Amino acid sequence: MSSTVKEKHVDRSATESIRPAGTFYIETYGCQMNVADSEVVAAILKKHHYYPVDDPEAADVILVNTCAIRENAEQRVRGRLQYFNALKRKQGSHKVIGVLGCMAERLKKKLLEEAISDLVVGPDAYRDLPRLLPEAMSGHKAVNVLLSREETYADIRPVHLHSDGVSAFISIMRGCDNMCAFCVVPFTRGRERSRDPRSIVDEARWLYDKGYRDVTLIGQNVDSYRWTGPGGESVDFADLLARVAETAPDLRVRFSTSHPKDLTEKVAMTMAAYPNICKFIHLPVQAGNDEVLERMRRGYTREWYLDRIRMIRRHVPDAALSTDIIVGFCGETEAQFEETLALMEEAAFDHAYMFMYSERPGTYAARFLQDDVPTEVKKARLERVIALQRRLSLQSNRRDVGKTFEVLVEGPSKRDAAMWRGRTSQNKMVVFPFEAGTAPGRYVNVRIDDCTSATLLGTIQPAES
Repeated sequence: MSSTVKEKHVDRSATESIRPAGTFYIETYGCQMNVADSEVVAAILKKHHYYPVDDPEAADVILVNTCAIRENAEQRVRGRLQYFNALKRKQGSHKVIGVLGCMAERLKKKLLEEAISDLVVGPDAYRDLPRLLPEAMSGHKAVNVLLSREETYADIRPVHLHSDGVSAFISIMRGCDNMCAFCVVPFTRGRERSRDPRSIVDEARWLYDKGYRDVTLIGQNVDSYRWTGPGGESVDFADLLARVAETAPDLRVRFSTSHPKDLTEKVAMTMAAYPNICKFIHLPVQAGNDEVLERMRRGYTREWYLDRIRMIRRHVPDAALSTDIIVGFCGETEAQFEETLALMEEAAFDHAYMFMYSERPGTYAARFLQDDVPTEVKKARLERVIALQRRLSLQSNRRDVGKTFEVLVEGPSKRDAAMWRGRTSQNKMVVFPFEAGTAPGRYVNVRIDDCTSATLLGTIQPAES
């Protein structure tokens, strides 16, 4: 899932007596982990008296937090870097332009050599920014892309960017030990390490006290979360879910992303046991054919995946499911692709993120497999997958018409201020007419009257007396 997030300007009156080190502006591309990382960066910079602005023209430091999982994501970032460099030349300023995150880790010094960045900092080196920025401001190139086996930023309270004050991410682990053939994440984010569960629960409680009512526990593979304390105490992901859910009964708890080979029955049973753990799982399948899954090095078969779906529905029958699908992976035949379509039908996904395969340098697939599916075939297959998922999503939403759901209000609709929006426990977006007393962070009961493939349309129902 791709997003662009801009740091919002905040009041600096409380620290007017402290001489500012400069102003900064952040744009974030890519996944939820990148959004959470930008919030960590903002916290580190603010602690060292750098102040956020919402306009790159007014910033001394422009930071682009990047994604490297697909080629088009990198091309978007390069386009923005070119724009920021043009802005720097136009203003004749000494702005520092920095690249953070996965693209920084993957390309390292190449970004400096191409003269499109003054600063390159990998995902595990954000604490070093206060040292690196003055170096870059003095005209020297600055870089730190060292990966860590310990860094989790557990002690840093994130500064939430572009926040609605209702929903927030909590990073519970970093890195990934799965070496999927198509993925660069193990090379850009390093090995898995889990964060102390006490710090996670403390952050959830802090967010709740600030008025947030929806938290998403995030990691590259949350199901492999495991923390062992100094006394031998062991906490797995299901245990962590329960601890966070117990923070407050009206704090919704979500999580992403799960891995089919690691998702346990204990997690599903924990979801069923706590009403405030949202009934939604994102479970990437990637492909529906065993030979393709083996070439992808996913670690499970088609039947294993479908068994996980059956297990989820056995314990959480009202759960919604989303997935990731890659079409046109190395060697994928038409018959193998048809198996992906058949799996989609059987799983009946409520939502999906769908992509054409894009070879990433350094991955197993780039080194040992041939990207032999023609682009026009990939495009045609992607169109078929999108069309099928649109139909499945519409069918799912139509089943909700006539039902009433508890919806957490997020705020006004972006298209019509008279309409407001919120989400169900199943992570479905609901749009409804505003009524007096409706406010972000409140729960309302909404009867679903109509739908599209992407949105439920409803009406607020009177509270039960």
